[in-house]
Amino acid sequence: MTTFSNFTYYNPTRIVFGSGTIASIEKLIHTDKKILFIYGGGSIKTNGVYAQVTEALKGHTFTEFSGVEANPHKETLDKAVAVVKNEGIDFILAVGGGSVIDGAKYVAAAALYDGDGWDILEWKHTVKKAVPIGAVLTLPATGSESNGGSVITRAETQEKRFFKSEAVYPVFAVMDYTVMTTLSDRQLANGLVDTFVHTAEQYLTYPTDGMVQDGYAEALLRNIAALAKDWENRRTESWQKNLMWTSNQALNELIGVGVPQDWATHMIGHELTAIYGLDHGQTLAIVLPALLRQLRLQKSKKLLKMGRNVFGLEGADLTEDKTIDKIEALFRSVDVKLTLSEYGIKADVDAVVTALKGHGMTALGETGSITPDVAACILQRAL
Repeated sequence: MTTFSNFTYYNPTRIVFGSGTIASIEKLIHTDKKILFIYGGGSIKTNGVYAQVTEALKGHTFTEFSGVEANPHKETLDKAVAVVKNEGIDFILAVGGGSVIDGAKYVAAAALYDGDGWDILEWKHTVKKAVPIGAVLTLPATGSESNGGSVITRAETQEKRFFKSEAVYPVFAVMDYTVMTTLSDRQLANGLVDTFVHTAEQYLTYPTDGMVQDGYAEALLRNIAALAKDWENRRTESWQKNLMWTSNQALNELIGVGVPQDWATHMIGHELTAIYGLDHGQTLAIVLPALLRQLRLQKSKKLLKMGRNVFGLEGADLTEDKTIDKIEALFRSVDVKLTLSEYGIKADVDAVVTALKGHGMTALGETGSITPDVAACILQRAL
């Protein structure tokens, strides 16, 4: 067993969790700040969130920017960058799900950079400073409200890329689970799948002696399994608050400190979203089981540990394949499909692999063993 490595853990985000907490932004942002209030397609105007935010911002100076897509487009966000630069914005308030918050991080970083913001996504520019950000979370899934990661799409070239920087951690994250009442079943299911896969990407690698990391990851995975089993009660306060908090904890970077991480499912999934327009959560449910079956021997010890400690498998039932069966059943139980063909997509495996190679994704996974040829095998399983 490998020992877990040295690490530095940093998370500066203040979490304000609970019912009625949106009003707290009045005091979380100083009145001398000039705010860009950034949000998505307008659902916050029908679910009461917009009214709560604008009420809390009375006495503040703010400009609105709407229209951030579900997979935030560089082309849209560059318009917000121009607003920040031209109007002297010195605080960004992102109100929405992970896409809006990711978009705000791009805007915050690009606004203090003189070049093309896409340089950030191509890792040509290292982000060391950014406009401060606050987040009001409306859709739990990505954990973006308290981490330094961001995923952005360039629509013109059908590319979906990511960047990370300590400079774009939100200063605060307001997490009022009551706003989840208007989310669709599809949004809730995508959030649940995303949370499961975030945790699995940091857990399903190879054994270390990281007892805290493994134990906490298993607790989060059991939470998601329990919420999936209790899907019929997804409209209750208890169900929704537990999904919101579990999603946050899955990717606040704690369970991944000092231990190997995979993320190949996400990298392959990003290409599927960019090319075929599938929801992020949908691509993860397609790729993860296919990847695990392809690499079940490499990941055997952790798959068996998951089977035992998360799904309660034992005896003859404790196998790699039956653990993967449990993961697939969990996704199916919330009505998320597992193959591209189920979405009516006749995928071009070569095109996806070519995109991966073009983005330098030629040695994915915790050991770098997922070459383009292996990625092609995973995609064939996902058809």
